[in-house]
Amino acid sequence: MHPLAANGKFRLRLKFCVNIALHILKPSGNHRLSRLAPRYRFLWRLRAPLSPGEIRRIERWLASARVFLAISALFAIWMDPSEIGYSAWAYWALGVYIVHGVVVMMLLRFRQQSTAAFRLLVHAADVIWPVFISAFAAGQRGPFFLFFVFVLMAAAYRWGLWETLGTAATEIVLLWAESLAINRGVAQWAEGFFLRHGIPPLGLDISDLGPKHLMLSVYLLVTGLLLGYLAEQQKQLRAEKEVIARILGGARVDAGLTGTLQRILGELLSMYGARRALIASQEANSYRVFLGEVRASKENPSLLNWQEVPPADRDIYLYKYPADACYAVHKRDSFDVLGLDREGMRLRNLSADFVNRLARVYDFHSVVTVCFVSGDEWWGRIFLFDPLLAGDQQEELRFLLELVRQVGPAVYNVYLIRRLRLRAGALERARFARELHDGAVQSLIAVEMQVDVLRRQSAAQTTPLTQELTRIQKLLREEVLNLRELMQQMKSLDVDAKKLLRFFADTVERFQRETGITARFVSELTEIEMPQRVCRELARIVQEGLVNVRKHSGASHVLVRLGSDHGGWKLTVEDDGHGFPFSGRLSHSELEALGKGPSVIKERVRLIEGELTIESSPGQGSLLEISIPPKREAAYG
Repeated sequence: MHPLAANGKFRLRLKFCVNIALHILKPSGNHRLSRLAPRYRFLWRLRAPLSPGEIRRIERWLASARVFLAISALFAIWMDPSEIGYSAWAYWALGVYIVHGVVVMMLLRFRQQSTAAFRLLVHAADVIWPVFISAFAAGQRGPFFLFFVFVLMAAAYRWGLWETLGTAATEIVLLWAESLAINRGVAQWAEGFFLRHGIPPLGLDISDLGPKHLMLSVYLLVTGLLLGYLAEQQKQLRAEKEVIARILGGARVDAGLTGTLQRILGELLSMYGARRALIASQEANSYRVFLGEVRASKENPSLLNWQEVPPADRDIYLYKYPADACYAVHKRDSFDVLGLDREGMRLRNLSADFVNRLARVYDFHSVVTVCFVSGDEWWGRIFLFDPLLAGDQQEELRFLLELVRQVGPAVYNVYLIRRLRLRAGALERARFARELHDGAVQSLIAVEMQVDVLRRQSAAQTTPLTQELTRIQKLLREEVLNLRELMQQMKSLDVDAKKLLRFFADTVERFQRETGITARFVSELTEIEMPQRVCRELARIVQEGLVNVRKHSGASHVLVRLGSDHGGWKLTVEDDGHGFPFSGRLSHSELEALGKGPSVIKERVRLIEGELTIESSPGQGSLLEISIPPKREAAYG
């Protein structure tokens, strides 16, 4: 059963107490506590520990404040000695405390680091000192109460709520222990002892210790709770910023959009203890919906897998809903929904229809959803199934909204930079192709034409010269064709389903015109609906297949055919050339096992999850058959 199913808050606190007990009893408690931190927001400060440099600076600031406070108190009682009953011991005690503060300040300046033992020792001295010096105070409004406040502020500044409350409790115990000792006659005995030996009396204030300490205890508890609460909230805010900064650090261009989203969803799975995360997004211009899924595991989350959502299932994920973030938990026979708008304000009377539709597809007890927008091109929703929201659910949703609001632009920048790089590369390749066409290709064509003239002029003279010129002309023509093919391969292909048939026809026609090989393109389809990535790969496959026919087959006829195949598509390239160095029909797996067939085409077919089959008849020709399954998976550009 889910931890929040019944008596959620009580069971959650009980589980936390058990885990804390394990932390205390086991040596590996620090590691165990750090693993609890992601799920309990009041332990989130463990996710952003202070660096040694920050710790040194904090201790230096506290040391300076300690010396300033002691000097201020010394000046205050010098102005009004009645606060300490004119006791010389109080002046000596304050002087020793000032020396103690200066020594701590100097140690922090010259030590390379501040160890935990050193900080605890200094903090223990700060705890004991106010209790000792308060015995000299003549009233409740003396300057020594500031020492109690300082030690509580130091605990809050160093640690957090629980440490500050622990410090306040220790102060109270020491105060009442001091009061008990004085009431039992320790103060009178000390005063008498000092008088017998000619030592100045302590000047302890033993009047009304009970009421004075009672009120002081209440002040300490209230002040400790207040300061600890404020410190805890500040550290939690710092931890949240640290989490967001770490997730932002995973938005790297070299990882690509899929890799970046993989890392972000993995962080969310770890942070909330969810078992599955989904991201549904839609292209604004084409209205195509893509769904990515990451599953939690003991080691690392699974890889992010994308699939295109059929139009009929679009409303399951990208439904219209007034809440930008919501948390739905199953109770009895329905779902209770908590939703927030874009500004983090709670929405009332929300419908649970979308959760019911989602529950028909996925098995879950609770789900968190949050919307995102990436520029004007993408928008969608993130789903976390069975998360553990241990704290205030509204605060959890507000944090998710803030996280998505800050991480979204970074992810969109990755997408834009990747596109810009692709376009820049395409422009550079196009420029290079133009320079080849205007330079090397034109020069080779001119040389070929001059050689052709020389060959014709020498035809009536010597046969060997004619044969040599013919050979040179053939080499030049071959190089011209190679350069043109290189230029075509370097150009970026802006091919989609609407342009694919026209591209095939133009490519085959140009091949026939440049090589003299009879070529024909036949399409059994008038319109096709195919992902753009598959269109680009098929275009490259046809180009590579025609290059292989020209270079290796010695064919005189080529036929390129595109048709349908059980809901998918089938592309064939057939020629009447020499064929491959084998006879018969081999499947894709057999070609891989035998190491036969064109490697470039095999790799491109694998990228679109197609199936390549080659039928070869040596001396008679060959047939390349590429079967493309119906559109199942797609990736972002």
